[in-house]
Amino acid sequence: MAEEFDVVVVGAGPAGSAAALVLARAGKSVCLLERGPFPGSKNMYGGVIYPRILDGLIPNWWEEAPVQRWVTRRATMVLTGTQSLTVDYRTEAWGRPPYNGATAYRPDFDAWLAGKAVEAGAVLACETTATGLLGAPGKGGIRGVRTDRPGGEIGARLVIACDGVNSLLAKEAGIYGKADPHHFTLGAKETLALPARVIEERFGLAEHEGADFEIVGCTEGVAGGGFLYTNRETVSVGVVLHLPELAASKKRPEEIIASMKANPVIAPLVAGGELVEYSAHLIPEGGWVMLPGLVADGMLVAGDAAALCLAAGIWLEGVNFAIGSGMAAGETALEALDSGNVSAPGLAGYRKRLEGNFVLADHRKLRRAPHLMLSDRVQHRYPQMICNLTEAMFTVTNPEPKKGILAHTRIEARRAGVRLGQLARDTASALRTYG
Repeated sequence: MAEEFDVVVVGAGPAGSAAALVLARAGKSVCLLERGPFPGSKNMYGGVIYPRILDGLIPNWWEEAPVQRWVTRRATMVLTGTQSLTVDYRTEAWGRPPYNGATAYRPDFDAWLAGKAVEAGAVLACETTATGLLGAPGKGGIRGVRTDRPGGEIGARLVIACDGVNSLLAKEAGIYGKADPHHFTLGAKETLALPARVIEERFGLAEHEGADFEIVGCTEGVAGGGFLYTNRETVSVGVVLHLPELAASKKRPEEIIASMKANPVIAPLVAGGELVEYSAHLIPEGGWVMLPGLVADGMLVAGDAAALCLAAGIWLEGVNFAIGSGMAAGETALEALDSGNVSAPGLAGYRKRLEGNFVLADHRKLRRAPHLMLSDRVQHRYPQMICNLTEAMFTVTNPEPKKGILAHTRIEARRAGVRLGQLARDTASALRTYG
């Protein structure tokens, strides 16, 4: 006979642990499944985390969360083989509570957050894979999950699927359509060991301060972007690559990372770093346009399993959306359990919660971002044009008179094969998207 819980949460990443924590605190019986040996053991992450969403869930979380560095410096860098232009911002305000972003090792961070759910009363079952659903929507509803453990059926009044990108459970429930490769990227990352003092000297940081660089023009002609960020005694350098273009290029992600590390701008920052980890992970890049259904009879979907990740070439946010959606899933599940209605209509409050907070509001606002950032112009034409334009503006030409910025823009746009009208439209699109 299946072991019975109020809720079984599949996946002990940030989404699943946040959902389990909300429910366990409310006194519900919760089983939190994790296929790895411990939460976070199978995760990699190519950027900083933005954990301010935790303010309402774990007050003063920054006093105990396993953070590597507080990000006080953020930079967006445009590269060519011999040029670079960087917009570099730093502030002391981000280095003190309530903080803005942090770097953290996902195995540490995920294990810490799952531990909070366990402290609240959730049962954590590691090395356990959910292999399918018990029941089905429209046929009495979903009533739990099957696992790879002997006699491993786990019954539950409600299932919350947080089983990662391309969710198998959401597909089985019929709320996740056929995956379009154009909506996915591959994130690949190297973690390089360097002494803390060396990192601080190279990146101009004080102790506990961190830097996060987002880079375009570094991916060997494959649409995507790069990143470089600092941990306490390592730096992480990597790329996010559009899946169809990566396949067509016949290039390996590690080859593209090696090329980026050899760039004269990046090389001095990572010189002497000893490789301690290489990892890769599939990322749902499509944002708003690839969102699956979020509910079925007896089931909610959250985090990457619901494609709730904002990725646009050089810019990636996921952990904050995972936590936000997990909290909303837990609150909705609590409401449905108390009302005795766990059907899809009874779970409709989930989408309303997501629309009422930053999760779906940001996805809707930035729905054009992936298309814009992965366009041929942004990826292959604008980096060279921008760097050439900047070089022309700062090159002293006397005794010849200096051209104005409009004249230089016309010249460099023509060289890059970009029409001024298209440049104006892309600029307006960027302002609408990010403004």
